[in-house]
Amino acid sequence: MPPALTRLLTDSRALATLAVPLALTQLAQVALTTTDTIMMGLLGTEALAAGGLALVIFNQLRTMGVGLVTAVGNQVAAADARAESRDTETDGAGAEAAHATRAAHEEVRDLVRASLLLSTLAGLAGALLMVGIGHAVVFLGQDPDVVDTAKPVLYALAPGLLPCLWFQAIRQFTVGMRRPQALLRITLASIAVNAGLNWAFIHGTWGLPKLGLPGIGLATTSVYALSFLALYLSARRDPRLAPVLSLSIWKTRPATLRRLTGLGAPIAATYGSEAGFFSVVALLVGSFGTAALAAHTAVNQLVYIVFQIAVGLSHAASLGVSRELALGNTAAAQRLKSTALACAAAVMAVVALLYVAVPGLVLAPFFEGESRTATDLATSLLLIAAVMQFFDCAQNIGVGLLRGLDDTKGGFRITLVGYWLVGLPASLLLGFTTGWDTTGIWLGLLTGLATTALLLLRRFNRGVRLRDTTAALATP
Repeated sequence: MPPALTRLLTDSRALATLAVPLALTQLAQVALTTTDTIMMGLLGTEALAAGGLALVIFNQLRTMGVGLVTAVGNQVAAADARAESRDTETDGAGAEAAHATRAAHEEVRDLVRASLLLSTLAGLAGALLMVGIGHAVVFLGQDPDVVDTAKPVLYALAPGLLPCLWFQAIRQFTVGMRRPQALLRITLASIAVNAGLNWAFIHGTWGLPKLGLPGIGLATTSVYALSFLALYLSARRDPRLAPVLSLSIWKTRPATLRRLTGLGAPIAATYGSEAGFFSVVALLVGSFGTAALAAHTAVNQLVYIVFQIAVGLSHAASLGVSRELALGNTAAAQRLKSTALACAAAVMAVVALLYVAVPGLVLAPFFEGESRTATDLATSLLLIAAVMQFFDCAQNIGVGLLRGLDDTKGGFRITLVGYWLVGLPASLLLGFTTGWDTTGIWLGLLTGLATTALLLLRRFNRGVRLRDTTAALATP
C-alpha cells in the first residue's frame, strides 16, 4: 500500500475515534428536540405554534451560548498536549517533571473553572433575555394568543439554559482531553428520559402536576440538569479527568476568563449569524407560498440532519489542530484538514447518491398525502442539496480548523461575507429576478456556502504557513 494512502487511513481512524461519538451525540440531540416537537403537535395546532415559537427563541440563545464555550475544548486540547510533551521531555520522573505536571494540571483546571463561570454568566443573561423577547415578539406581528400561550413555556425553559451551558462546558473539557465516550451514552439516555418527563408533566402522571404545554419546557429544563449532573459525575469517576475538574468558579483567573470570552464571542456571533441567515432564507421561500415553504422545510431538515456529521468532523479536526500546533506539528495540522475534508466528501457522496437515486423514498416521511407541487419542488431541491452539502460540510470544517488556530474573529468575518454579502444577494437575485423562485434561492444559498468554504480553507492555509514562517524565524 502506498505510504500516502497508509497515512490517510491512519489519520482517518484517529479522526473517527473522536468524530464518530461527537456526530452521534449531535444526532441524538436532534432527536431530543424532535421529541419535544412531536409532543407539542399532539396537543394541537395552537400548542405546536406556541411551543415552536418558544423553542425558536430558546434555541437561538442556546446556540449562541454554546458558541461562547466552544473554544474551551481547543484550549484544553492544546494545554493537555503541552503537558504530555513536557512529561515526555522530563521522562515523567523527578522534581522537574512533577512541577511540570502540576503546572499543566492547573492550566487545565483554570480553563474548566473559567468555562463554567462564563457559562453561568451567559446562562443568566440568556434566561433574562429569553423572557424579555417572549414579551416583545407580539410587537413583531406574532399572534397575541400564540404569544400568551408561549410565555409559560419560556418561563419553564429559561432556567434550563444554565445547566445546558454547564453541560456544554464539561462536554468541551472531556472532548479536549480526548475522553468523549460518556457523552453519547448520556445523550441517548436523555432522549428516553425527556420523552417520559414530557408525558408525565403534560398529563400529570406518576404523581407529578398536570401542566399541559408548559410541562414540555419543564421537562427540557429537568433533562438538561440531569444530563449535566450525569456528565459531571462521569468525569469525576475518570482517573484522567478528575484531578483537573473543578467547580470552584470563584478561583477563576480574570485573564483566563477574558481570553475565553475573546475567543468565544466571535464563535457565538458566527453561530447566531448562520442561524439568522437560514431563517431569512426560509422567510424568502415562504413568500412563494405554502407548497414552496413545505418543500424547503422538508429538504432543509434533511440537510440539517446530515450536517450533524459535519459538526462531529469539524470538532474532531479542530481539537486535533489545536493539539498538533501546540506541539509545533504544522504538517500534521495540514494533514488533519485534508483527512477531515476527505471523510466529509465520502459521506456526502453517499448521501448525494441517495438523493439522486431514490428521492421519493428520502422524501416519503414528509409528504404522505401532500400536494404533488410540494413533492416535485422538494425533489428538485434535493438535487441542489446533493451539491450544497459538500460546501456546507466544508465551511463548517473550515470554521473548526480556524478555531484550532485560535482565529475565531477571522472565521466570523468570513462567514459574514459568505452568508450576508454573497449568499443573501445571490438568493435575492436568482430567486426574484430570474423567475427561478425557490430553486433560485437555493442556488443562492449554495453560492454563499461555497464562497464561505473556500475563503475559510484559504485562510487556514495562510495561518498554518504563517506559523511555519514564525517558527523558522524563531529557530536559532
